[in-house]
Amino acid sequence: MIPTVMHLAPTRLAHKIPQPRLPSIPNWNQLLDEIRSAPSIQDQIRRQYLSELHAITNRNTIAYYSAWLQKAGVAGTEINDEDKNGFMTVIHQMDRQKGLDLILHTPGGDAAATESLVDYLRSMFGQDIRVVIPQLTMSGGTMIACAAREILMGKQSSLGPIDPQFSGIPAHGVVEEFA
Repeated sequence: MIPTVMHLAPTRLAHKIPQPRLPSIPNWNQLLDEIRSAPSIQDQIRRQYLSELHAITNRNTIAYYSAWLQKAGVAGTEINDEDKNGFMTVIHQMDRQKGLDLILHTPGGDAAATESLVDYLRSMFGQDIRVVIPQLTMSGGTMIACAAREILMGKQSSLGPIDPQFSGIPAHGVVEEFA
């Protein structure tokens, strides 16, 4: 038996079948821009814990810290005049009636910048500033902490001495030299 082969002529459809849209595929530069703009996992975790702390205290919370213990000698880890601009940017839209919890971990820094920062924080929050010291704060950081209404520390926390220096030389030594 020989099979019968039928040939069917194509028919015209009354409407066209829509083709699925392919997703737009970014180019390499667009991918790099997206990676650079995405928050790091450390930043995501930091934000999560700051949000949880804010939910408990209902206070504004700022973490001010540096990697000065891990990266000794790296410039920019100390308190300087640029820090005040960072605080101004962060505090700009905060509800100042809620006070401020300042998580502080710093080696200190420029005395004039420290004083200016304290003056700014007081102008924004009055005396309603609480400093939390999870580990260490030294010199100018100690000055900031002492200017707050309240200091919270754990058993492992430490306030360092207030030791003004000029180009790495203790100010007390300079004064004694000329006395």
